[in-house]
Amino acid sequence: MKSSKLSLSLALGSAIALSAVAVTSPAEAASKEKCYGVALAGQNDCAAGPGTSCAGTSKTDYQSNAWKLVPAGTCVEMESKTSSTGHGQLNAF
Repeated sequence: MKSSKLSLSLALGSAIALSAVAVTSPAEAASKEKCYGVALAGQNDCAAGPGTSCAGTSKTDYQSNAWKLVPAGTCVEMESKTSSTGHGQLNAF
């Protein structure tokens, strides 16, 4: 009997924890933006162009078509050694 109460408590606790994560994730995502040309090789969040599939697949540092999620408003201030402006871009270049 004690075992089933413990299992139920653990399941309920897990459900509450997961719902809290689900509630905060959209707000966190809204405060971030895609920044192209700032990720180091293999550290992009997704979309690294032809020959790559998604996260962690960029082939070179500062790859112009690979993006990383950064706090909103900071992208154009971040360094990019491949960008014509020397900073991250909000679109692939």
